[in-house]
Amino acid sequence: MTTSRGEQPHHDTDVDPLVCLREPTDPACDVFLTGTVFLDIIFTGLDSAPVRGTESWARGMGSSPGGVANMATALARLGLRTSLAAAFGDDHYGEYCWDALEQGEGIDLSLSRTVPGWHSPVTVSMAYEGERTMVSHGHEAPLDDAVPASPPYARAAVASLVPGRSEEWVERAARSGAKVFADVGWDDTGRWDLAGLTDLEHCEAFLPNAEEAMRYTRTDCPRAAARALADKVRYAVVTLGAEGAYAVDGATGETAEVPAIQVRALDPTGAGDVFVAGFVTGTLADWPLADRLAFAGLTAALSVQEFGGSLSAPTWGEIAAWWQHVQGHARQNPAALRARYAFLERLLPAPARPWPLRRAVPTIGFRAAAS
Repeated sequence: MTTSRGEQPHHDTDVDPLVCLREPTDPACDVFLTGTVFLDIIFTGLDSAPVRGTESWARGMGSSPGGVANMATALARLGLRTSLAAAFGDDHYGEYCWDALEQGEGIDLSLSRTVPGWHSPVTVSMAYEGERTMVSHGHEAPLDDAVPASPPYARAAVASLVPGRSEEWVERAARSGAKVFADVGWDDTGRWDLAGLTDLEHCEAFLPNAEEAMRYTRTDCPRAAARALADKVRYAVVTLGAEGAYAVDGATGETAEVPAIQVRALDPTGAGDVFVAGFVTGTLADWPLADRLAFAGLTAALSVQEFGGSLSAPTWGEIAAWWQHVQGHARQNPAALRARYAFLERLLPAPARPWPLRRAVPTIGFRAAAS
């Protein structure tokens, strides 16, 4: 499948966070990433977990690209020019995911490929009681179709580190000048060997959660873990769940801690990806460390109020609506919150709609009505 990028979609109210930094000689791509795209089918409105031997009916259902598409969508909606290299199945699911990402989100898929005879990986997610349960199915795509020989020239790249495995493209991206931002998943081996994360030496920032950070550094405090990780990367960022996030600049010794924004969480799927996207945006825009951390936490908080992964990634219009709400309800929002996010004033457009926003939940396209 060969398609051109085409016209950029209109994301509510578009903002280019790098507009003051762009030069004619800059790379066309702000952020590159690669990985597996899933078709996510999300059931919502469940009162409880499904019970064996019974049939459960959900009050809502949606579908969207998932997997690495969660991160790619979050980056694109924040105004970053995003390039994704991924394998797509040649089934209807793969066609839908390609169209949703390229035409719907404006993501560059010129390095992606459709693999003949390979079906799309699928995840079914059931959201209830603020959590979710997932069932997935899929087969590994041929590596030649999933990862490009050389990543494009870009300002940044996002990588998911795997213990004991090194990805050549990560080193190549770093050598070409890209800032590599990395997260990590749960270590099923149980070894939690930091030396096993061999690509960490090429990374600008590492963003694990508190449990992962403490296990990898053999510490019993997430802040101590962040300080230990700052010996390995420029920016060590540890998410603290309901407490917020803590970051250390390994070059200057600067630290920052920002509390979490209290929201009613409906579905945490993709919140970690949105947090990373927010931090990448603030770093590329050269904001102060605390502002980057606050922005990442805000975008993640807005995402958990919606169902789904890529479906829930916020746009600048939603961020603007939230900020207007905070200012318009000063008695309900502490002065510290308004002061912490005052930096948004110079970035945000006038919101078109009041907060909280509720977007339609898309699903795989309907057939055209017969004439």
